[in-house]
Amino acid sequence: MFGPMTFLDRSRTVAPPGWSRWLVPPAALAVHLSIGQAYAWSVFKPPLETSLGLSGTASALPFQLGIVMLGLSAAFGGTLVERNGPRWAMFVSLVCFSSGFLISALGAATHQFWLIVLGYGFVGGIGLGIGYISPVSTLMKWFPDRPGMATGIAIMGFGGGALIASPWSSQMLASFGGDKPDGDSGIALTFLVMGLAYAVFMSLGVLLVRVPPPDWKPDGWQPDPTRTRALITTADVSARNALRTPQFWCLWVVLCLNVTAGIGILEKAAPMIKDYFADTPAPVSVSAAAGFVALLSLANMTGRILWASTSDLIGRKSMYRIYLGVGALTYLALAHFGNDSKPLFIICALVILSFYGGGFATIPAYLKDLFGTYQVGAIHGRLLTAWSTAGVLGPLIVNRVADAQEQAGHSGPSLYTTSMYVMIGLLLVGFVANELVRPVNPRFHEPRPTAPEGNTAHAAPQQ
Repeated sequence: MFGPMTFLDRSRTVAPPGWSRWLVPPAALAVHLSIGQAYAWSVFKPPLETSLGLSGTASALPFQLGIVMLGLSAAFGGTLVERNGPRWAMFVSLVCFSSGFLISALGAATHQFWLIVLGYGFVGGIGLGIGYISPVSTLMKWFPDRPGMATGIAIMGFGGGALIASPWSSQMLASFGGDKPDGDSGIALTFLVMGLAYAVFMSLGVLLVRVPPPDWKPDGWQPDPTRTRALITTADVSARNALRTPQFWCLWVVLCLNVTAGIGILEKAAPMIKDYFADTPAPVSVSAAAGFVALLSLANMTGRILWASTSDLIGRKSMYRIYLGVGALTYLALAHFGNDSKPLFIICALVILSFYGGGFATIPAYLKDLFGTYQVGAIHGRLLTAWSTAGVLGPLIVNRVADAQEQAGHSGPSLYTTSMYVMIGLLLVGFVANELVRPVNPRFHEPRPTAPEGNTAHAAPQQ
């Protein structure tokens, strides 16, 4: 076989004896910290709106399409990722994500917004989806003793990507002149540098990642056959059968609504905090708004490892009760008292974003509990279509309401109050859907087949 393709083959990524499983999290982080740049999109919104004459709704299109493509590519590519392995998936993600930035750079330089939508949204979005799911099932195979923590590690980097990208993007835009009214070339140069830099960084994950050998398990660890928590199964459900269960669709609703409630704020974060305190004695500067985006990224990242690890102790269903129930109360506090003080506004936003990130990190382990480990990666990929839907709904709700309120002559916090109440309602619906989750009916279970390591689309993950 051709050399580079041989290098990407799953059989070439099987770890040798004595290889440390703790080398896999850095590989996952190399990819997820890169593709997590998507959460810093709000930094690009003001300069793009100024230079290209876009509305807030229009400037959200690249981000929205990127999230749509994330979910679709994860759903359709989930089985391929399981079959071809994480190195292949990370390489595909690298090519698509970096190419998206280069196409966007061309679009900014030529004043063609559709190229930015195509590059960042469509091509880059495919890189997002394949890169997002590439390490998840691999880490769960390396850490069968701590699945919540493992998925938290895998997805933590995606939440923290904006912690790096937000101040970095803001600084480059200022240095290259992209924050000026005629700063198209500065925006283009920023996109170009980011595309090349992320390609280099993601290549570290491609080189480092490994899968466990057949029948591997951590030293001294044995599955506990006496564990009887109701929602943890020892059986397996295929991806095909999972789609036929009410549990899958309940979790689809739960994830969709939890994401919608968080992503609306995240996509609009920089303009939102500026609008909230525009008429106060101490308005928020552009650099401070970028810092706020970075702080949200930190909460997003921290929530992924903190709450996912907590779910190993209290259970996934109870963890989602906190995400959805406490999240609704936090939105209520933000709607009523958020404009009273910056610290309160920031604290509420941080709590919401930590729950948002935690929801992503907990859902793979929730799926593992309900459907087993057989095809959890493929099931996870299909469930991420909920993220695609939420990626449209969240920004659409917040931006449309804000644009309508602005046209009606409103300003400040009133631009967002209606959106806050919509989010409260969505979280309460998600709370009900989570309460409806029950153990999967045994008629959907199937024996775990035996297959070679190289054909994991139908093989049991190694533990």
